[in-house]
Amino acid sequence: MLISLTVGKVDAGVAVLLTQDKRLIEFPSILLPPNISSGSIVDITVARNLNSETKSQAAFLALQDSIYSSFGDSEPAAPKLSCRNATQTSVVLEWDPIEVATADVISLSLFRNGQKAGNIPRPTTMHSTKISGLAVDTEYTFHLVLRTSAGTFSSEKVVVKTHKMTDLSGITVTPGILPAQLRDSLTKAVERIGAKLADTVRIDTTHFVTTEGRGMLWEKAVEMNIPVVRPEWVEGCERGGRIVGVRQYYLDADPRQRQVAQSELPVQSPPGPAKESPLPSPSATNGSSQAIPPTPPAKDIPKEEEESSDEEEEDKTTVQEEQKVRVEDRDQHKVALRPAAPPSTSESEEADERLKEPVDENGGSGSQTPGHSSFQDVAL
Repeated sequence: MLISLTVGKVDAGVAVLLTQDKRLIEFPSILLPPNISSGSIVDITVARNLNSETKSQAAFLALQDSIYSSFGDSEPAAPKLSCRNATQTSVVLEWDPIEVATADVISLSLFRNGQKAGNIPRPTTMHSTKISGLAVDTEYTFHLVLRTSAGTFSSEKVVVKTHKMTDLSGITVTPGILPAQLRDSLTKAVERIGAKLADTVRIDTTHFVTTEGRGMLWEKAVEMNIPVVRPEWVEGCERGGRIVGVRQYYLDADPRQRQVAQSELPVQSPPGPAKESPLPSPSATNGSSQAIPPTPPAKDIPKEEEESSDEEEEDKTTVQEEQKVRVEDRDQHKVALRPAAPPSTSESEEADERLKEPVDENGGSGSQTPGHSSFQDVAL
């Protein structure tokens, strides 16, 4: 197809061409023949290049297939979460390696009871985590949320319930340096309480049992903040039938301060009513003028059952009668002490009057004698 056009204006980059029906066409100046100026007439032939069009279309389709096979054939998969171990206050969760296909990982988050607990560091290489500080015998719900450049994917919810204090199946023990005989007894004790034994220190290891603080396993346990205890801790759990504290079973702990399992503690009987002790026998050196002080009243005792109160009243009555008989016998028993000097008549009369005075029930009388002298200095 041949078209004749008139050059209207020529600039450095664009030339204005006029058609026969006076229409303007902007045309690149670089494509025009040299020495073209305004008013020149140029002929332009226009034709469709089918060969080039076919090649271009084939190249475009090949590019689309390459993009789809690289980025659109597979997509990221939702994480698969599971519970590895549970104890009284902690839970160990694990998941399969995440599959993101050709997408980029933005974040991997852990949710507890519908609330975000935190992001998992290094999600492409880390496949487990431990959550501590949980309540005993409580149910929790966990799930993972994976955010990628291809979208957001959530795992199925996992329901985990922490153990009771009497459930020892969640304990995982890793033995350290132990004598052969002690290691065998530890293995049997762990089997009896239903716990697990691990040869290496893992994320689900709850206690590291050893008698010496050295070795590679010990260093790893200390680095992971795992309690390092003596073998007696397992025996304490077995005797008590429940998990016991570890503070008294550390390597440097005093054995005398170890707690005894609750089941081994003797049952203390409730305190019975206090009984009054019998009155002590009077001393022979007190003389007949000194009366026995009354027994101090017993402290208030909480009321028990009717039978115990009746027995207490009978005991009190018996003691009072015994005290009365002793006081009467003591008044009749007068001992003549050695006189220091023959007393005068006035002194004898004062002594007789003083002896005739009533005895103070509070024990105040009898401590003083006529003339502030002792009983040994007075002739009765």
